[in-house]
Amino acid sequence: MSAKLPPTPTADLLWSDERLLGFGPMDRTHEDFYRLAFDLLTCHDGGAGYAAVARRAIAAFEAHAVAHFGEEERWMQDSGFPAAGCHVDEHAAVLASVREVRAAVDEGRAGADLLRRLAEHLFTWFPAHADYMDSALAAWMCKRTLGGQPVVLRRQRD
Repeated sequence: MSAKLPPTPTADLLWSDERLLGFGPMDRTHEDFYRLAFDLLTCHDGGAGYAAVARRAIAAFEAHAVAHFGEEERWMQDSGFPAAGCHVDEHAAVLASVREVRAAVDEGRAGADLLRRLAEHLFTWFPAHADYMDSALAAWMCKRTLGGQPVVLRRQRD
């Protein structure tokens, strides 16, 4: 009898319906966040192409974070969301860290270890941010755009 090997890590193992908040545009952006953070997590040192892969991964994540946070901040501003201040501050702090890491990678001062640590911090930070701050914004946006609270249907995981 052969032992069953654990699944190969993929972004799908990190993202699940448990992360859904019920506001479609936000949920899709959050899934992209996970996918791009996973790319940071899985960068490997070594090989002639590593530096280029690392630069692409951090640049892609930074571009996503700028667009992601900017979109949420526009929703907050345009809709008069009352709890915007703290939410915006968290975005700024995360983006500052991402930019520091990108500068280190671009200058050749950092390798895969720093990208993995950044990804680990992002995966630690994001659930609480989404559960508290983004869920409040999602509910606010659903109320404003749809007239009610979000309804989230989740697939049962095996």
